[in-house]
Amino acid sequence: MTTFQKVLATLTVVCVGSAAPAWAYVDPTTGATTATRVTRGADIPEKNWMPGHRGVDLAARPGQDILAAEDGVVAFVGVIVGVPVISIDHADGIRTTYQPVFPTVAVGDSVREGQPIGRMAPPNGDHDGLHWGAKTGPDAYINPLSLLEAPTIRLKPVDGLGRTPISSVAR
Repeated sequence: MTTFQKVLATLTVVCVGSAAPAWAYVDPTTGATTATRVTRGADIPEKNWMPGHRGVDLAARPGQDILAAEDGVVAFVGVIVGVPVISIDHADGIRTTYQPVFPTVAVGDSVREGQPIGRMAPPNGDHDGLHWGAKTGPDAYINPLSLLEAPTIRLKPVDGLGRTPISSVAR
């Protein structure tokens, strides 16, 4: 058996024997498995008391349906510092939050992935569009984009004709 065949056999065993990541979450503004309209990324601080952005902002217009990012149970519906907020607990231990959103669900409701949970409220000045957050514990914030599939990035030729200009070819 050649080295290449050994590597190929090993990779086959590893790939077949290990479970692929289960991308179960969806973008709460589009229902897609990837985020396509991020207007502000996450900036999770090293210490909880430090400044940062504990979530991401996704483009959304007032009145637009906001969707549950995954199956779960509504844990909180209310107003915090004048901002309408919805929180959903998911079976994997993650809690997602959505603000500013006028709720169409109540605490204790079971929701399905992609189900409308409310309507986007007018911007509150702090965020551009929907602020979507995620936590794995009381103070353990994570970037909610990590719950989605990575987008497929396709590079196109520089000149549009499928050719790479000679000046950009490494010599």
